[in-house]
Amino acid sequence: MDSIRTEVLDYYLMKGTKLVDQSHDQDTTDLHKCINYICSISIEEDKSNLCILVSGALGGRFDHEFGNINVLYRFPNLKIVLLSEDSIIYLLPKSCHHEIHIISSIEGPHCGLIPVGMPAGRTTTTGLKWNLTDTGMRFGDLVSTSNLVTAEKITVKSDADLLWTISIKKP
Repeated sequence: MDSIRTEVLDYYLMKGTKLVDQSHDQDTTDLHKCINYICSISIEEDKSNLCILVSGALGGRFDHEFGNINVLYRFPNLKIVLLSEDSIIYLLPKSCHHEIHIISSIEGPHCGLIPVGMPAGRTTTTGLKWNLTDTGMRFGDLVSTSNLVTAEKITVKSDADLLWTISIKKP
């Protein structure tokens, strides 16, 4: 957080917050540094049960948003959830058959599956208004946006990593 305002830094230091200065590293984002730090202090050797919720990860500068999405791809074996006022985003690695359990009082109905970085040759879903059956997706062609959740359990199987995004209902 090399661009943190002095008064914000002072506030947290006065609260006893531990300061870890990684500002010399300009090749990784602040979020990347935070994820590395969380992994380094986690007691568990196996990080598969670790879930990291990142509030305020979206809705700012577009390059920062994409940097945060890039972190999902840098740590594909971790469950990192990007949260904004409007949506939730996380990575669905290609190595798994995914079951997504919807909390319909909070999430949906709008959702999407987006391949970033490489095309998805074959993606199959259940539980969506417009399910995919061995469907190819890539930028410059089809990406699954503005789909609708129709079930409490969504399944996704793909030969590529996909971003899952779902809207958050306003109270």
